[in-house]
Amino acid sequence: MASNRPAPELPLVPSQRDAADAYGPVTGFAGEGSFEEWNPSEGTVQRGRHRVAKQRGLARSSTVLGVGVIAAVGAGGMATAAPGKAPVHITMPNMPSLDPVTSLLPGGSGDETGSAAADTAPSVLGEMGVASAGAESSADAGEALRARIMAQAAQQEQEADAQAQQEAEEAAAQAAAEKAAAEKAEAEAREKAAEKAEAEAKAKAEAERLAKLAASYSVPAASYTITSTYMQAGSMWSSGYHTGLDLAAPTGTLLKAVHTGTITEAGWAGSYGYRTVLTLEDGTEIWYCHQSSINVSVGQKVSTGDVIGRVGATGNVTGPHLHLEVHPGGGDGVDPMAWLAGKGVNL
Repeated sequence: MASNRPAPELPLVPSQRDAADAYGPVTGFAGEGSFEEWNPSEGTVQRGRHRVAKQRGLARSSTVLGVGVIAAVGAGGMATAAPGKAPVHITMPNMPSLDPVTSLLPGGSGDETGSAAADTAPSVLGEMGVASAGAESSADAGEALRARIMAQAAQQEQEADAQAQQEAEEAAAQAAAEKAAAEKAEAEAREKAAEKAEAEAKAKAEAERLAKLAASYSVPAASYTITSTYMQAGSMWSSGYHTGLDLAAPTGTLLKAVHTGTITEAGWAGSYGYRTVLTLEDGTEIWYCHQSSINVSVGQKVSTGDVIGRVGATGNVTGPHLHLEVHPGGGDGVDPMAWLAGKGVNL
C-alpha cells in the first residue's frame, strides 16, 4: 500500500489553543494535547451552536474544510503527517441527511440527487394535483349524495303530509257522512214520532166521537143472534140476495129506536109484515120489519132507546126475527152493521 506524502504541520493560533468552544476546549493537534470528537446534539444543531474553530492557513469557509476532509478520507481514510509523526485521526460527525430537503429543490446541489429531485418534483406536484382533484371530486360526490338524500327526505315528507291530509279529509268526510246519517235518522224518528202522535190523536178523537155518538145511538134489540147478513145470496129472497140484516130473537122481544128521530111510517107492508120507519134528522130511514106489534104512531118524536115495537114473525119469514134495513137519505139500502159501527155501535 502506497503511503501519502507527509503533510506539513500547521501551527495553531494561541487564541485557539486556549479558547473554549461550545462543545469543549481546543487544545491543538498531534503533539499538543488530544483532539476531542465533535458530536453536536439535536438542540445545538437547531440553535446553530455547532461551530468549527478557525485555524490559520486553512480556508475560513466551512465548505472548503468539508471538501478537504472528504478528500482526505477518500484517499486513505486518514491524513499522514511528516515522517515519524503519529497519524492524525479524523472523526466525522453523524450529519443529518439533507436528501429530504434537496429532493424538494429543483436543481438542488447539481449532483444526481438534485437532478433526481428536479425530475421528481413535477411528479410530486402532479400527484398533489391529482390528489387535490380527487379531493374536489370526492367533495362534489359527497355534496351530490347529500343533495339526493335531502331531496328524498323532502319527497318523503311531502308524501307523508299528503297522506296525512288525505286521511284527515277522509276522516272528515266520514264524520260528516255519519253526522248526516245521524241527523237523517233523527229526523225520520221525529217524523215517525209525529206521525204516530198524529195517528194516536186521530184515534183518540175518533174514539171520543164514537163515544159521543154511542151515547146518542143504541142497539135495536136487547138480545139477539145474527142469522143473515147484508147482500147474502139465497133463493129465499125474491131479489136473489138479502137486502138487510136479520137479528133472531124470541117473539115479543123489545125493539128500540137507534137514534132520535120521527116516526114516518107504522103499519102493514106486505112481505115485510108489520113495519115501522124511523126517519132521523139527516133523512136516514131505519126500517123495523116483521114486528108482532107496533108501539108508536106516524109523526111521533122518539129518542134514542125508546121502545117502538116487538119482535115477531109477520110477513115472509121462517121464524121470529127483526129484519133491519138502513136507507141514507131515503135512497138505496146500505149494510146496517157497518152503518151502526160508524155510529159507535157494534153488533
